[in-house]
Amino acid sequence: MVHQIEYEWVKQTRALLLNFCSELEPNDFTRPIDGIGWQSVRDTLVHIADCYHAWLGSFVLLKTKRPLTPKEDLMKLSLDEIKIRFEHADSFVNEVFDVLKHQMNKPIQREIPWRDGGEMISITPGKLLMHTVTHEFHHKGQIVAMARLMGYKPPNTDVLGTND
Repeated sequence: MVHQIEYEWVKQTRALLLNFCSELEPNDFTRPIDGIGWQSVRDTLVHIADCYHAWLGSFVLLKTKRPLTPKEDLMKLSLDEIKIRFEHADSFVNEVFDVLKHQMNKPIQREIPWRDGGEMISITPGKLLMHTVTHEFHHKGQIVAMARLMGYKPPNTDVLGTND
């Protein structure tokens, strides 16, 4: 289970990646890379943040019914706007820790709010928190691979390099 101290490590590694992304040429930030991630560095970053918004902000906390960024909005997002999206994701994580700290292993049974069709699932907040973090690291690795393919030398974004 991910706890608040471990989530601080997630945020440290994310900050390294976001700072690195600010050094990318604008065309490289949005350049489609076939076969890796969600087309581009920008799109993959938004997808990572959207996962937190969907599973924690929408499913667990019921804060939004539209957690996913529409494609037409995605094309206009800057890195600064993506950073704000991650700040909102962090607020959802903090709220899950604060409000549900004694219920992290208690299943929530409900329909997935952003999907049509009424698909009912039962899952714990702890499992969804773990999913969002592992999902982030999976796609973070894809972003690093994309950057290398474009000739950049990305930083080490491994948790082992974080401050305790």
